[in-house]
Amino acid sequence: MAIKRIHHVAYRCNDAKQTVEFYRDVVGMEFLLAIAENEVPSTKAPDPYMHVFLDAGQGNVLAFFEIPNSPKMGRDVNTPEWVQHIAFEVESMDELVAKKAQLEAAGIEVLGPVNHTIFKSIYFFDPNGHRLELVANTNKPGMLEELKRVAPAMLDEWAKTKKAPNHAAWLHNDEEFPGVEK
Repeated sequence: MAIKRIHHVAYRCNDAKQTVEFYRDVVGMEFLLAIAENEVPSTKAPDPYMHVFLDAGQGNVLAFFEIPNSPKMGRDVNTPEWVQHIAFEVESMDELVAKKAQLEAAGIEVLGPVNHTIFKSIYFFDPNGHRLELVANTNKPGMLEELKRVAPAMLDEWAKTKKAPNHAAWLHNDEEFPGVEK
């Protein structure tokens, strides 16, 4: 079997209408469709839901479920807020900076841009508490290929030590990428 692409990724939301309005009006996604049932198709449980789908670009779909009969939505308190997030790529640094200004003008707290060497990003939260990241690529020729080359050795070292390997230290310690200026 060969995976063709991600069909959609689904998260829970507090309010489907508010969520669609945020992703449509603030993030800029097109609202594609909604599916609502009073019974869960896979389990046949009598549990009404609203399932909304938004266009995340290039065939990618982000979906949300509002499930009003379940306990109030929470987050995994054992996982730091910065870990679980949804990252979307934008076209350029200019677009990233403009989106940050737009978000802040709408009263949304934004962190960044944060420099990750191969991309810069901003972070903010949607109305449901999901952390979002917008990314503008800044990688130089050869950087991604080098990261792919060292990935297996980094993973093996991490599995043994649970400490950050130094195979790609140039990403975060101001070293120059071999042969390319940052």
